[in-house]
Amino acid sequence: MGDYSGCEVIVTGGTGALGRAVVKALLDAGAASCRVPYMHEREAESFPFKGDPRVKLLGPVDLADEEQVAKLYAGSGALWASIHLAGGFAMNPIAKSSKQDFMAMSAINLLTCQLCCAAAVKAMKRGAKGGRIVNVAARAALEPRSGGGLTAYAASKAAVAAFTQAIAAEVADDGIWVNAVAPSIMDTPANRASMPKADYALWPKVEEVAASILFLASPANRVTSGAIVPVYGKS
Repeated sequence: MGDYSGCEVIVTGGTGALGRAVVKALLDAGAASCRVPYMHEREAESFPFKGDPRVKLLGPVDLADEEQVAKLYAGSGALWASIHLAGGFAMNPIAKSSKQDFMAMSAINLLTCQLCCAAAVKAMKRGAKGGRIVNVAARAALEPRSGGGLTAYAASKAAVAAFTQAIAAEVADDGIWVNAVAPSIMDTPANRASMPKADYALWPKVEEVAASILFLASPANRVTSGAIVPVYGKS
């Protein structure tokens, strides 16, 4: 997964199931600092790494607010990696979808990604050592015909995938590699609760998805940029 010794990393969505797996893997790999913004106090209260001196919980932070995002990244030092896990999911048949539904998915998935990427690039250019950015698309972004009720979600995640590839081309000369992973349904307590009859063995584990993210964000990744990496498990 790479050696993160001395690296400063920002992880949005770090208090969620996948985020906790990513933060744990970063700490195990020697990360010097993990800055983790959160939105709700309950997320911070239950965060298992809040006592680690290398972890700084910051919040509440609204990642769809440009000023708050700018403040989050202005507080970073020599930022090496920015990992953007924050996002959301909702299903609604197209005939029942409103403008508000569509804009909500776009804000939580695409806008948060755009603002964090822009702030991360500025921070990385200050350090002049390059860096790594990893976003999260989704299987529905690459296979939008996979099910009904996913129009707004699939569109927002497809936009994240396209945005990732566009920004990767733009900042490659600065030594900043930008990639995204595209998970299928991950094995989390929330997903198990919502789909109690599913075959969980087919779902990728959050630790497995985290391993893919950590490689893409690591100094060991010297050749991969602009990729949308499927992490589907056996499903």
